[in-house]
Amino acid sequence: MTICRPARDRLQSPGENVAVYPDYPFTSRFLQISGHRLHYVDEGEGPVVVLVHGNPTWSYYYRKVISLLAPDHRVIALDHIGCGLSDKPQDYSYTLAQHIANLQQLLDHLRINRYSLVGHDWGGAIAMGCAGRHPERIERLVMMNTAAFRSTRIPLRIRVCRWPIVGRLLVRGLNGFAGAAPTMAVATRLPDDVARAYLAPYNSWRNRVAVHEFVRDIPLGPGDRSYSTLVEVENGLAVLRRLQVPLLLLWGGRDFCFDGVFYQEWCERFPEAQKYFFTDGGHYVLEDKFTAIAPLLRQFFAGEATAGAEGRR
Repeated sequence: MTICRPARDRLQSPGENVAVYPDYPFTSRFLQISGHRLHYVDEGEGPVVVLVHGNPTWSYYYRKVISLLAPDHRVIALDHIGCGLSDKPQDYSYTLAQHIANLQQLLDHLRINRYSLVGHDWGGAIAMGCAGRHPERIERLVMMNTAAFRSTRIPLRIRVCRWPIVGRLLVRGLNGFAGAAPTMAVATRLPDDVARAYLAPYNSWRNRVAVHEFVRDIPLGPGDRSYSTLVEVENGLAVLRRLQVPLLLLWGGRDFCFDGVFYQEWCERFPEAQKYFFTDGGHYVLEDKFTAIAPLLRQFFAGEATAGAEGRR
């Protein structure tokens, strides 16, 4: 639910992004964090739902969810520092812990103490990191094609992007990560203007800094800089399960990265979760299966879905 809040940070006019970003007619707002602007949208009134994106997307990934829920919810979607319409500093701590801290700082700034979280890709670990530190604040959780626990599974094409020098050239120079995503992350071709909108914030070497840093930050072993943070996030999952926080899993089955093994681990960790596995959905499951997902989200946030429901579609 929403409690009293400060005036919203309003630096752009509604509709200003429509031409460049189709179906994204939201007011852009910014919060200064350590001298850098973090961009977010804040739409609607009612129970709060916070949308957390991954790499290499940005809040644009959630544009349809924002429009779906805003009539009876307050929907907040941020762009991590380095992503989307946020600032892209070249010398910055692009770590899991930093992204979790930034999310929490945004929520504290908005004086939000009770909310639901939605996470996709890296956004799952970031959202669950926030939830694990403040489980008493969490109403509901939605996870899509993500992980918030340790794993050594990583496709070779992503592992290569972590290699020194080679990875930097591939990701930042040749745009081999963000540039490939609008094709590889979906089962159905995206409209050209939508694909361009996904890529627009990542149009140069400098602007792809966070895309590369997210890949470098994948914690595969104890020697990786975010490994201890991921262990903390993973430990928090048991707390959320014990508190019986409702969880909805929405999974695209045609995901070369977060495949069915990750989905099964979520199911084992949260056997009471409501689960929907879309066999013909890609990593960007909201793009491929939004028509089917929309009523599930409505029901879940209205408290109408049946516990333990599962479907393969």
